[in-house]
Parts: sequence; C-alpha cells; structure tokens
Amino acid sequence: MAFFYNHSLSKGVKKGMPATENLYFIALVPPEPLRSEAWALKEHMRDTYGSKASLNSPAHITLHMPFELKQNRERAVIEALQELAEGYNTFNTEIDGFGAFPPRVLFLHVVPNAILSRLQSDVHELMKRSFNVFNADYKKKPFHPHITLAFRDLKKERFKEAWEIYQEKEFKASWPVQGITLLRHDARKWHELAQAPFANADGYKEEE
Repeated sequence: MAFFYNHSLSKGVKKGMPATENLYFIALVPPEPLRSEAWALKEHMRDTYGSKASLNSPAHITLHMPFELKQNRERAVIEALQELAEGYNTFNTEIDGFGAFPPRVLFLHVVPNAILSRLQSDVHELMKRSFNVFNADYKKKPFHPHITLAFRDLKKERFKEAWEIYQEKEFKASWPVQGITLLRHDARKWHELAQAPFANADGYKEEE
C-alpha cells in the first residue's frame, strides 16, 4: 500500500539553491472520534488552565522527537518509513485514564504494549542508521507512550489544580493503529505531511 503525501505542504527546492532545513517529528495519530475528543480536552486545558501549546499539533503518540533535516531528504525519510511500516500489521492501542509528568505535563495515558514499543525502537534505529538523526531526549529514558494535553506553558500552580481533578477522572478508548505519520512544522504549527500505512491497513476490519 502506497504512502499518503500531503502535496499542499510541498515546497519546491530549486536546482542550485541550498536546501532548506525543516523541523519534523514522527508519530501515531489517532482517528476520529478520538482525535476530536483529545482536541476538546486540549481546548479545555487552554480555556481553564491557560495552556495552549499542545494545540500546535494534532493528538498523537510521539515515536521520534522533533528533528531538523534538509528538505531535499524529506522524500527519502517518507519512503524509509513506508518500508518500515510494511513490516507491521495493524494493532490495537488503548487509553486508560490520565497521567502526568510533574510539574507541567498532563496527558492521556496510553497502555504500553510490546508492538508499540518495538515500533518506537525500530523508528529510532531507522532514523539513526539511515539519516544520522538521534532522539536525544529519550536517550536515557524508557518509552512512556502518551497523548499530551498540556505541557510547557502550563504554570506549576495551574498544573497542581488540573492534576487534582484529572487524576480522578476516567477516560477509556481504543483504536486500531494503521500506520506511521510524519509531521512537519511551518514555523507556527505542526501539520501531517505523510502517512505510511501498515501492510494490512487497506483490508483491516475491526473485530466486533
């Protein structure tokens, strides 16, 4: 199955001109209705606790932290991600409640699973081996899958207020992960640039 490429975000690099560097990251982006439900929670964090930074990107589970790369290598990254994705089949991922990284981060807790952990590790290894890109922020930390709702601009006192409420709240959801998404920053927000679907994504049917 071929990858989806968002041509509306493409910017040509003229021959003889130096290639520009863009900022990218790699993630799993949930489908509807979870995508909109997570977005509504982000908006609540903005409206109630003054944290709007998470609204700069769609709801996602980060597989590789943001990295800089010359634009003329963009297509090579997409093709490499597609080759990697073709080695995976669709798998189910679950959310169970809320979590926090004190003193500023609140998130939806993603239940860890072996396939998700292997995929994250494979993405890191691919980017390091093929593009000399390293996921420095996770170098000494275990993978903790989550969907961020509020982070760097959440003041410490507002974090405490929010966490007192959200640590008691319930939120359960699940979805079939069907591919990897590459996102690119436009100096204001993150946009989905390309999706690399898993081998069986076309014919996948969720069990009833």
